[in-house]
Amino acid sequence: MKKINLLVFIGIVMLSASVRGQDIPVWKKMHYLSEEEMKLPNNNLKNFVPTDPPAHPVRMVAEYEQMQSVLVRYPFGIPTSLIIEMSQDCGVTTLVANSSQQNLVTSIYQSGGANMDNIDFIIAPTDSWWTRDYGPWFVIDGNGEFGVCDFPYNRPRPNDDEVPVEVAAHLGINLFGMSLEQTGGNWMCTGDAQASSTDLVWEENPGLNHQDIQDMVDDYLGVEQYHVLPDPLGDYIKHVDCWGKFLGVNKVLIGQVLENDPRYDDFEYVADYFANTLSDWGMPYEVFRVYTPGYAPNTPYTNSLILNKKVFVPVTGSTYDDDALAVYEAAMPGYEIHGILYGEWYNTDALHCRTKGIADIGMLHIDHFPLHGNIQLQDEYNITATITNYSGMPLYPDSLQVFYQVNGGAFESIVMAQSLGNQYSASIPYMEEGTLVGYYIHAADESGRSTNHPLIGAPDPHEFTVVQMLQGLIVMPDTLLYTTIDQCIEGQEVKIYPDGVEEVTVDFINQMETDIFYWWSEPEITFPYTIPSGDSLVLTVYIGIPVDQSTYLVQDTMFIECGGGDEQVLIMVDEDIISSLQEPEESFNISGIYPNPFDRVTNINLSIQQDQHIRIDVLDINGKLVSTIADMPFAAGDHQVQWDGSQYPAGIYYVTVKGDQLIGTAKLIKR
Repeated sequence: MKKINLLVFIGIVMLSASVRGQDIPVWKKMHYLSEEEMKLPNNNLKNFVPTDPPAHPVRMVAEYEQMQSVLVRYPFGIPTSLIIEMSQDCGVTTLVANSSQQNLVTSIYQSGGANMDNIDFIIAPTDSWWTRDYGPWFVIDGNGEFGVCDFPYNRPRPNDDEVPVEVAAHLGINLFGMSLEQTGGNWMCTGDAQASSTDLVWEENPGLNHQDIQDMVDDYLGVEQYHVLPDPLGDYIKHVDCWGKFLGVNKVLIGQVLENDPRYDDFEYVADYFANTLSDWGMPYEVFRVYTPGYAPNTPYTNSLILNKKVFVPVTGSTYDDDALAVYEAAMPGYEIHGILYGEWYNTDALHCRTKGIADIGMLHIDHFPLHGNIQLQDEYNITATITNYSGMPLYPDSLQVFYQVNGGAFESIVMAQSLGNQYSASIPYMEEGTLVGYYIHAADESGRSTNHPLIGAPDPHEFTVVQMLQGLIVMPDTLLYTTIDQCIEGQEVKIYPDGVEEVTVDFINQMETDIFYWWSEPEITFPYTIPSGDSLVLTVYIGIPVDQSTYLVQDTMFIECGGGDEQVLIMVDEDIISSLQEPEESFNISGIYPNPFDRVTNINLSIQQDQHIRIDVLDINGKLVSTIADMPFAAGDHQVQWDGSQYPAGIYYVTVKGDQLIGTAKLIKR
């Protein structure tokens, strides 16, 4: 059951010793460098030891996974009452400079009512309280062993920079060194294959190109898709946790401002980016918005801490506090949402910045790719999961269950059977068309741990709807590549047949195109055309020659439409053929593209031999129009046009330049 608590920092007696210990300069309470630090070189690298990456496959643990402790530092940067609350059902690991500080903090905790069974200390000097920024990043390597991934901290604070080393030694786990200057406040990950930062990571690693950085986070952290985004906040710090937060594998929270705010378009860009990006579960991110205007009282609502089944949200007494807590409640059913009122939360430095979860190194983990959306009507629905008990303690076989509900009703359960190694499966029985099925997976082991997938279980299960889909088509091959003139003349076959046991009606196929180049297919078909069960439709696709193309690549698309889903065949003609054919005199050419590959913007150079009307388009890999760069008269001479691809996903694109007589095509690669 969800509850919203408001923890207020009011314990005067409890705080007296703590306040005396925190008599430090005001700058250090803010999230920026002191005047002295600004004059220092960031030479933390002298103590950093790079290592080989972990054995693969490697996975980085996300904030919302199971934590055995939370890392804080004394003198504190958070309310003592919050530390007391966190200690009730989770460990609290406190960084102290010496045994005298440890004794003082122990007294503070005891007098405040902390659960002392959950308290431990690491004696290590520190420079600041931002444990999020310099704290350890936890990974699990291909041998099933936990480790800490260290990195050069992006501040000239050598004591802080050594904390990951101290934590790894304290836990007795592996230590890896990744030579990427970073900070934890500019990192959020899904616990699977995705992560996100602002482009600060590019700025602070000038010796690495973007692909180098992508390769590094893949090698050391298992992040295959690294979303590096512009900072919508427009502030000095450029940390992602100041405006965004992954709430789950498929959920992200993004700040929001009014339309008349100059940052409005930037905030909407990152929100739209995630809404149009597939999560690790194969569905677009569900984007939640929280109003963060940024003026006093401060509104640092994305700078929260998820600690197991509790979420601690910084609040300041703003009129928007209640709305922010309600957003978390809607986004995270089943979690306890705690508002933490404190007078020293800032828009760029709040609760998340000053705490860091320590992963449960004996966690019980379920890996499962969920069923979601519309699922074809079936006799049963197989649920398969990989269950790993990192504690080494045996699983309880009767605890391994799939709980499912029908149309929001009560949950029923099915025991999972071991299929291979640590893979287990069970089948949800037949459901009628239109049924909404919710389900989650549960497991427990003899260490006393239990877990679910999704992590919260019943309050927010996976869901899918049973539908009777129209039978579709299988088209083979999906690409025709012409590398010789003989292939153009003799043609190549496309075979189309039903994807199932029933007949399928084809509504339309474009059997001839002359726009990009001339091609046609035979025999000529009258539509609609029915393909009986067990039969097929075979079309032969011919290329008309000569192909009037000036450079690089020729491509077009055959579209096959039916009620069960459309298919397409990409038709590509190799440039070797083009160069072997007699071409008309060139009236223009694409003289260069740079940068290519590119990240946001690329430049296209044209050399035009005669005045003419030219249209410049960008197509995706399937030949679909993405953008028209120009459609206008061009005078003879050299020209440069620019394409801003920042709003489009990474991948392969083609620029086509159509003049009065010629069509030129070149490949673009967006990273």
